[in-house]
Amino acid sequence: MEWAGARYADKPTVEVSIRIGAPPERVWALVSDIGLMPRLSAELESVEWLDGATGPALRARFLGRSRHEALGEWATTSHIVEYQPPRVFAWAVQDPETPSAIWRFSLEPEDGGTLLRQWVQLGPGRSGLSFAIDRMPEKEEKIVYVRLREFEAGMTATVDAIKKLAEGAGEAGA
Repeated sequence: MEWAGARYADKPTVEVSIRIGAPPERVWALVSDIGLMPRLSAELESVEWLDGATGPALRARFLGRSRHEALGEWATTSHIVEYQPPRVFAWAVQDPETPSAIWRFSLEPEDGGTLLRQWVQLGPGRSGLSFAIDRMPEKEEKIVYVRLREFEAGMTATVDAIKKLAEGAGEAGA
């Protein structure tokens, strides 16, 4: 992926993909289970549905609590902005009109299995990364690059864990 020179205002993105030997419905059950995600993430520590929601639906909201060694701890409210079972599950972080990030899982049937993609866009709304950029504006491109690399590594680990779970190769994190 090419991020050299990427600035936060450019809404940089990262996407990873993996081929899974399981039908989209099985993969969908995993990617749309927000309660599973903290087990698969190095940063996301907990999630909970808001407003009485008990599962994913368009415009449902959930609270996520995260922790990062360099960025500290924070909580964000995410809004489901795309929900097309078993094809697309996406949420906008904080303000859905100007999110600090948009995350998306896309599933495509492929040769009896599933092609799973995870995608993220930074910005355009402010985030913890914005505060780091404010403190060191001359290092903005490096800050964005490092964060995108972190996301790429975390997303790769997430889709790998989803593949193992969907294919029945063991528990997440094992």
